[in-house]
Amino acid sequence: MAKTSVLFVCMGNICRSPTAEGVFRHRVEAAGLSEQFRIDSAGTHGYHVGEPPDARSMEYAARRGYDLSTQRSRKVTASDFEEFDHVLAMDHDNLSLLEAACPPQHRHKLGLFMAHASRSGSDVVPDPYYGGGRGFDLVLDYIEDASDGLIKRLRKT
Repeated sequence: MAKTSVLFVCMGNICRSPTAEGVFRHRVEAAGLSEQFRIDSAGTHGYHVGEPPDARSMEYAARRGYDLSTQRSRKVTASDFEEFDHVLAMDHDNLSLLEAACPPQHRHKLGLFMAHASRSGSDVVPDPYYGGGRGFDLVLDYIEDASDGLIKRLRKT
């Protein structure tokens, strides 16, 4: 059976998208669906290639039982648009950058991650990088919500 592949994308791939990857992976494993998914994250910019997630992202994720420590930042590549079934941006700016880089035949794979949320009331995951700890908790709240919705949707397909 072919795996459903999901790529989470933010700007630098050190805060939001690695958190989304870690939370989604954890939730998929808890649902017993690991064999059905390929999960990764990347950034639209290459500022932090090869670096681990932001220490604050790892700290706040760990408080909720998510381990991001093995992840390393990478930049979105041209092949990602072909290889992934879903390329989900954390906000409108990164979605616009993905749309500009994506070949027309793969644009149907692009979307906002928060389109799958049902409780958060936001269409974007806000960037916590320049804020305090509350921003990282909020990011986790939003990502948990959207992860649950995405799993529910993909179980039906």
